[in-house]
Amino acid sequence: MAEQVKAVVTPKGAEFSTALSGGCIRVTGVGPGATAGTTKIWFGKVSNEPGYRSLPHHHGDAETGGYVLKGKGRIYFGETYSEFLDMEEGDFVFVPPNWPHIEVNMSTTEELIWLTTRTPDNIVVNLPDVDDSTLVGYRKA
Repeated sequence: MAEQVKAVVTPKGAEFSTALSGGCIRVTGVGPGATAGTTKIWFGKVSNEPGYRSLPHHHGDAETGGYVLKGKGRIYFGETYSEFLDMEEGDFVFVPPNWPHIEVNMSTTEELIWLTTRTPDNIVVNLPDVDDSTLVGYRKA
């Protein structure tokens, strides 16, 4: 008889930390290895300190959806990361598979918090870093 899949609650404080990209904190709420029966989705909270920026990275074959819960973010992309998308609290974003990008907290005083879902898993592939000066408008805290 096949094992029955059941609903699971991941209680506050019992989250599982995941792959990092230059200090970005990704916490799994629902995902493979963290909750019973999850095989095709990752859902978690991503937080960035004031002035934070990730390493250049992509998410392999995973599709990613995000929601800005708190703060102002920017995603740099393109051949030299010279293009960007800005978002703020209440905005949704879609990041396609294998899309190199850099995530930035545009505030030097407030935390940036995203709710993020990814399928099939929380894949993070870090790429070679770039100098801060190449990122238009970026300031460290």
